[in-house]
Amino acid sequence: MPREERLARRESAASDVGGRADAATFLEVTGVRIADPYRDLQVIDSRAPRFNQIVVGSLALLAVLTGWWGILAALAAQLLVGLTLGRRFCIQCVFYFELVQRLVGEGPLEDSRPPRFANGIGAAFLSAAALAYAAGWDAVGFGLGALVAALGLLAAVTGFCAGCNAYKLLARLRGKRFVSCPIPGQN
Repeated sequence: MPREERLARRESAASDVGGRADAATFLEVTGVRIADPYRDLQVIDSRAPRFNQIVVGSLALLAVLTGWWGILAALAAQLLVGLTLGRRFCIQCVFYFELVQRLVGEGPLEDSRPPRFANGIGAAFLSAAALAYAAGWDAVGFGLGALVAALGLLAAVTGFCAGCNAYKLLARLRGKRFVSCPIPGQN
């Protein structure tokens, strides 16, 4: 369904619930999302990156605490698969969009470029951590894995995403104006 049609249905749903419907109400009333998570790749539900950060941060923490560095390699591979093949092939993305989002509703939409950039940085650090462990450089692997775990969990808890902010800073340094809000059609 085209985005314009989804927005029109959202306005119709708003009148059904006595006012302006937010994205969660729209999903609940119509069963249709404002942004298709697998086609509207320029935006993302703002809760999805936090869910991803919880998963990556928790599993990276588990890996560094137990020494199971294969978890770091699997996380890096999963992030790379999601970045190259799309959200439909990202396990935590599919879990979020098909299960969690259906339960809690669609959150506010945001520009997807900063979280995508942050995922790329995370994949690079996780790959380096796994390679360091494989090469016998346990201290380096531990440090890189712990850094990813700490930053992922920090972002999940506080909303401060170091990779997202790095993207915005680099956009400014390149002279490109970056405006992530408001996304058209949002409250």
